[in-house]
Amino acid sequence: MHSAFQYDQFLLKRQVLALTGKIRIYNPAGQLLLFSEQKMFRLKEDIRVYADESKSQELLHIQARQILDFSAAYDVQDISIGQKVGVLRRKGLRSMLQDEWEVLDPQDQPIGVLKEDSMAMAMLRRLLLGSLLPQNYDLLFGQGRVADLKQRFNFFRYEMDIDCSMDTARKLDRRMAIAAGILLAIIEGKQSS
Repeated sequence: MHSAFQYDQFLLKRQVLALTGKIRIYNPAGQLLLFSEQKMFRLKEDIRVYADESKSQELLHIQARQILDFSAAYDVQDISIGQKVGVLRRKGLRSMLQDEWEVLDPQDQPIGVLKEDSMAMAMLRRLLLGSLLPQNYDLLFGQGRVADLKQRFNFFRYEMDIDCSMDTARKLDRRMAIAAGILLAIIEGKQSS
């Protein structure tokens, strides 16, 4: 596995005013670890994650299974080893009020859930405050929290902290945590525009 996935904490920044979704992911020391770019003019979401901005080494591929699927499933592939890492599947109707995603293993078996912090906060965001109230997601395996994905308040750009430090047993594959952060950043970008 690539060394970029060894960390427990990441900072995701989505570039503003880009034609495609451009995302940079940094380690706790502020060094660029990964660069992601969404493919333009695709009917299905097609997101590539590279080792750097030169895009010479592709590491992950995140792709929707179907076109315009309300409960979309996104396969996460590790290109460097040629294996499926897992799946992130959006809970369609539930996500209208409070974002919720299923986390599936490589065999499409449920292993966890990624959900917005609370129904009350989700409703405040959707009905009153919008982006003035940053989103916060918990990634749970059973009743145990393995990651926290928290949007930072910033008027000028989208930033998210991805914190897996509570997962001391490393049950959560860090590639899945990064893929979840990228999907949230891209989908949030479409919802708020």
